[in-house]
Amino acid sequence: ISRLEKILSNELIKNHQEDLLSKIELPLSYVLADMEIAGFRVDKEGLSEYDRVLSDKISEIQAQIYKSMGFEFNINSPKQLGIALFEDLGLPKRKKNKTGYSTSAQVLESLINYHPAIAMILQFRALSKLKSTYCDGMIKLINPSDGRIHAYFNQIETRTGRISCTDPNLQNIPVRTQAGRKLRKYFCADDSCVLVDADYSQIELRILAHLSDDKNMIDAFNSNEDIHTLTASKIFNIPVSMIGSEARTRAKSVNFGIIYGIGAFSLSQDLGISRAEADGYIKAYLQKYKGVDEYLKVMVENAKSNGYAETMFNRRRYLPELSSSNFNLRSFGERVARNMPIQGTAADIIKIAMIKVNNKLKEGGFKARIILQVHDELIVETPTDEVMQVKRILKENMENAVKLRVPLTVNISSGKTWYDAKD
Repeated sequence: ISRLEKILSNELIKNHQEDLLSKIELPLSYVLADMEIAGFRVDKEGLSEYDRVLSDKISEIQAQIYKSMGFEFNINSPKQLGIALFEDLGLPKRKKNKTGYSTSAQVLESLINYHPAIAMILQFRALSKLKSTYCDGMIKLINPSDGRIHAYFNQIETRTGRISCTDPNLQNIPVRTQAGRKLRKYFCADDSCVLVDADYSQIELRILAHLSDDKNMIDAFNSNEDIHTLTASKIFNIPVSMIGSEARTRAKSVNFGIIYGIGAFSLSQDLGISRAEADGYIKAYLQKYKGVDEYLKVMVENAKSNGYAETMFNRRRYLPELSSSNFNLRSFGERVARNMPIQGTAADIIKIAMIKVNNKLKEGGFKARIILQVHDELIVETPTDEVMQVKRILKENMENAVKLRVPLTVNISSGKTWYDAKD
């Protein structure tokens, strides 16, 4: 490796990436090492009891499925499930794959109104995964000497620059269902400590406002307006004061969908509306936010010209897909060209914030320590007598990690468990 140092250093200089390495990635490696050593305390007895509760619930749902369908089969076998649904019950046939009928979540959701067992099968699957992957899997990984899980954090795994987490993946604990969120109750602080949770608010939309220099979006964030309500007002041509929760929810899907390069079909699926209506939403959005529309077009053109997309901090993702003869691959490349600069910049900013927070905690002689990062969220295990100071350190250093055209804002809460701190 030492023989490559000069060659790779010259490449870094040529790509203007010296600061990315020396000021972000190398200092971050020390923060991640501290996090791995610290680990996250887990209530093993509570998690084991929850595992038993899930087992009972899964058995109960299984019995209901059999009663509803009138016969028994292996629900965990996609092949047997496909035969049961499409041959034995005669439900409308969907996609087929090499092993038989597809029984993916998307297929099952499309059949939910055809038979009462479908919703139960989806719930059976969700709870089974929760039990096997998270309860059973995590109980085995609790260190018997300190009662903590010591996950691994990888800073070079993802193509956007995000930190990933393995053995176990604590970043991927389901939060959209109550059963999934309940898992967080078993991640707790040490005695005489609490968990302080700091979460960036709408960081990717704020980065989009900054990078696109869109006046409407910048004015909204600088005036502390609700961006989803404002977008709903612009898309539906309704005064802000008359926007209800449904319109706001649809606008929120469009706001975040634009970042991820969502198309009319995907948006129509997400919102349960026609493709034409979804297409109208996207066109109305780009008409009202002209700076965003222009920026996204320029990002694709730049990526085609350069062969890569890059973040504010010169992190690159090379995109050979853009020159592919395959339409689907090219379309994928264009979506990534639009999204990577935004998502990658968000990843870089949270890394800078982690370094700043970690340095401040050490300089101040605090016992508080960062124990987990989940995309836009930091969790700090904090002695109760340090909570107010730690909250201030998190707020100041996360909100001032970088200077953008719009303010970065952080929501901070605390609690004895991750569930209490977050919910």
